[in-house]
Amino acid sequence: MSLTRKKGFYKQDVNKTAWELPKTYLSPTHVGSGAYGAVCSAIDKRTGEKVAIKKLSRPFQSEIFAKRAYRELLLLKHMQHENVIGLLDVFTPASSLRNFHDFYLVMPFMQTDLQKIMGMEFSEEKIQYLVYQMLKGLKYIHSAGVVHRDLKPGNLAVNEDCELKILDFGLARHADAEMTGYVVTRWYRAPEVILSWMHYNQTGQILHPGPTTEPQEGLHSALSKCQPSGHRPAGEDAGAGCGQASDSLTGPRPPLL
Repeated sequence: MSLTRKKGFYKQDVNKTAWELPKTYLSPTHVGSGAYGAVCSAIDKRTGEKVAIKKLSRPFQSEIFAKRAYRELLLLKHMQHENVIGLLDVFTPASSLRNFHDFYLVMPFMQTDLQKIMGMEFSEEKIQYLVYQMLKGLKYIHSAGVVHRDLKPGNLAVNEDCELKILDFGLARHADAEMTGYVVTRWYRAPEVILSWMHYNQTGQILHPGPTTEPQEGLHSALSKCQPSGHRPAGEDAGAGCGQASDSLTGPRPPLL
């Protein structure tokens, strides 16, 4: 039996993924995809502006996925800051709760992210501007009592004017909520997240801007003097490095005097 869909929607395959969009969003083009969803760009014919549309991957397949989807929607709805991505629209092609399986988030379109421009050369002024915007966005998020928990280059969107916005709040939590240990992409975890398991808060993200920006040669010069190394170890060295760091941080402390 075919599912009943809302009028005014059309179906189109984008990068082998079926998208069902309102007719107000034209020319969907694949931008990227990950474990939790896919993103395409489209033209909003009401404004002529290009927007980013995120389709969450099976958001109701489990309670954990449903909570993540709800959390991201709730936070995007309330976050209003120039360095934090905002929510322009949300929609579902389903016409009833019975066939409500997907929903889509519409956000401002940003040309790229920090991950994709690693290795490019930037002036020291632009590096400082990027870091400044990142810290402003984090300050706003933390002031709202929220911990992002997945700050990394791929979640820092940048446009052609070097304007930066923090993305992806699917793992974010209120600072007073019980935390989980396996959060933050491994290479960008702060020490307290690794060592203190579920007992961490916003301060765990103060370390993030260093590892988040330093792996790029173009962003290296201005940050290497003041930030911890964020270079990713390879192969067996990765596990060994984590073990050595854990031992050194949890071992007996030398006397203060």
